[in-house]
Amino acid sequence: MSRVSPHKLAPFTSLGFTKSVASLFLSFSTQRLSVLRFSFLRPASFRTMASHIVGYPRMGPKRELKFALESLWDGKSSAEDLQKVAADLRSSIWKQMSEAGIKYIPSNTFSYYDQVLDTTAMLGAVPARYGWNGNEIGFDTYFSMARGNASVPAMEMTKWFDTNYHYIVPELGPDVKFSYASHKAVDEYKEAKSLGIDTVPVLVGPVSYLLLSKPAKGVEKSFSLLSLIGKILPVYKEVVSELKAAGATWIQFDEPTLVKDLEPHQLHAFTEAYSELESALSGLNVLIETYFADVPAEAFKTLTSLKGVTGFGFDLVRGTKTLELIKGGFPSGKYLFAGVVDGRNIWANDLASSLSALQALGGIIEKDKLVVSTSCSLLHTAVDLVNETKLDNEIKSWLAFAAQKIVEVNALAKALAGQRDEAFFSSNAEAQASRKSSPRVTNEAVQKAASALKGSDHRRATNVSARLGAQQKKLNLPILPTTTIGSFPQTMNLRRVRREFKAKKISEEDYVRTIREEIEKVVKLQEELDIDVLVHGEPERNDMVEYFGEQLSGFAFSANGWVQSYGSRCVKPPIIYGDVSRPKAMTVFWSSMAQSMTKRPMKGMLTGPVTILNWSFVRNDQPRHETCYQIALAIKDEVEDLEKAGVTVIQIDEAALREGLPLRKSEESFYLDWAVHSFRITNCSVKDTTQIHTHMCYSNFNDIIHSIIDMDADVITIENSRSDEKLLSVFREGVKYGAGIGPGVYDIHSPRIPSTEEIADRINKMLQVLESNVLWVNPDCGLKTRKYAEVNPALSNMVAAAKLLRTQLASTK
Repeated sequence: MSRVSPHKLAPFTSLGFTKSVASLFLSFSTQRLSVLRFSFLRPASFRTMASHIVGYPRMGPKRELKFALESLWDGKSSAEDLQKVAADLRSSIWKQMSEAGIKYIPSNTFSYYDQVLDTTAMLGAVPARYGWNGNEIGFDTYFSMARGNASVPAMEMTKWFDTNYHYIVPELGPDVKFSYASHKAVDEYKEAKSLGIDTVPVLVGPVSYLLLSKPAKGVEKSFSLLSLIGKILPVYKEVVSELKAAGATWIQFDEPTLVKDLEPHQLHAFTEAYSELESALSGLNVLIETYFADVPAEAFKTLTSLKGVTGFGFDLVRGTKTLELIKGGFPSGKYLFAGVVDGRNIWANDLASSLSALQALGGIIEKDKLVVSTSCSLLHTAVDLVNETKLDNEIKSWLAFAAQKIVEVNALAKALAGQRDEAFFSSNAEAQASRKSSPRVTNEAVQKAASALKGSDHRRATNVSARLGAQQKKLNLPILPTTTIGSFPQTMNLRRVRREFKAKKISEEDYVRTIREEIEKVVKLQEELDIDVLVHGEPERNDMVEYFGEQLSGFAFSANGWVQSYGSRCVKPPIIYGDVSRPKAMTVFWSSMAQSMTKRPMKGMLTGPVTILNWSFVRNDQPRHETCYQIALAIKDEVEDLEKAGVTVIQIDEAALREGLPLRKSEESFYLDWAVHSFRITNCSVKDTTQIHTHMCYSNFNDIIHSIIDMDADVITIENSRSDEKLLSVFREGVKYGAGIGPGVYDIHSPRIPSTEEIADRINKMLQVLESNVLWVNPDCGLKTRKYAEVNPALSNMVAAAKLLRTQLASTK
């Protein structure tokens, strides 16, 4: 099997990055032509300018990597085919940045799956169940860790801080034997150098790597992961030594955990680690990058005191308080990488405001040590506006995707050095003014309705135990009722039909007939499987957020604004640019149709306001909670219409509730208050007999379990299996949960099919901490990404396991 990091470079074939940036700006206005001529025709004059990109999207402007990965996984192409696509993408990205004039260009931010998994591979920290032979880690071992295989499950996957990106959680213990097992970082540095581009290799920092890990199965939960620092640093030293030998002059360590509330011993680990690395790093310029929030005062003090470190990167978009720490005492002679261009959102930078902030910093930092940067990796934004055909010119002028943010970073660096491009700045100012004054942005009626919400907490009149009793009389469900989360596999034919309908290539009548047939198939399948509460399978939906956003006012949609969520999975976040309202019913037609096909309960499927907010590119001209309340009112209208149509089980997914939790403890309660309140707004007016479900996936929920209880849902389904049943520990510790709850019994993000016995064992573990009258049986998440060949046997085994346990419980009684 080929190595993860290929030595042999595929021939470069342009993916059109550079031309696309030029084309975009030319299409906006002739005023921008001057900056493009300067940026792309005379790049050498920029190379002394202080500009830096923390990281860049990997998937490609048209998701080239996604399709190459899935082709390999499906056995339709070879590892060499995948490596060629990857090499073309990397070279295009590096050339794009070089030609735009970026001085500090990152390498090793590309990944075939996830950068934390790359670090696990680099360290040789492969769990024993994957049967790794100790050689250079290849795709077979790498993808088995990420996705599982026929015989063993995948490693845990969880959210990367407060983003919708997921990382593969390292499993560590005292017996792990670390070794230098993937040379990817060095290979990619050499690859860029062979193209004539000197890059800054990026590594996940050693302390953050350990803090983002978990004790392996069988290791005491109290095991100190930081006790492994002395065991992993020798590998880091080897990597650094090879990078120096290859000619690297800078190296970037990403240490984002520094923005969290760390204990003194955790902060001391940074001092210990970088003191140990100091001699190995000698001769290199070392950048430590932080992002996503303010760096606390103690962490700032620890960070800026580290030995052998040349520069420090800060998110000055989300971390505005960090500015005060910088002003209060930034170490002399060190570089400040000022993250003033937002890597988390798609709004065009307010160049005048950013330049003013940079100039103020210029009075504190030596001018040749001030570097203009992105706030974080551009991994979290879309790739290139030039590929957008759906957005109108006004909204387009308000936006900047990753390719455009590179131009913004360099424009600010030029301006800071006294080479301000007046035409570019003027065009930017016009766009900023247009957005503020556009009548499309503000709806006074919506603003008024959202403001009126603050007078009530919007709780249902009856407590959950009484409601569950009323619902059981109506639904008459068995003990351990079975259900799925919502979506069923999305076939190529379904996607084609939706595309053709949108393009008006088929009639509405033909479209409705096709979707109806798909729903009938899914309903019949569930009845044959003997599932108790059914779903319609969501064949009409492209994405759980995009589908609703397309039917709400205040939203805009890109054609190719894809962002990586995990592995090959990409999402296309809606753009919330204005006040949100619901012009008409969104799901009632399909849900009513599905309910008419069966006598069993059929869930109406909605996405909750917090998830729509957190999985969108949200307007930044008003507080996020105000936008969330507006969305909640729109979903409330839909819930009431579903109930009127006779749909008595309604699921309002809040998959992203935990994701939006601030990274600092002091800010958590405010967020949770308005997030939970927003959910309650959506369903506060329904009858006791209407059962409200919600779903959450792939996050650590134990620390917010009381807020989850406060949501007051009748039933919650929640990820459990891939995180090694971590959720159950909160109930073992004495938390009482009186509502219905379905901790997932198998991982749908792996192609592996669990056996009846395995699922039954999971249910038994749940019954040790949860009452049988509240426990539901369901998969971890929706089934959209799976194939029917996997779904049918997995669900069959799930139902069989539930029936087996019902029989056992009945005999016990």
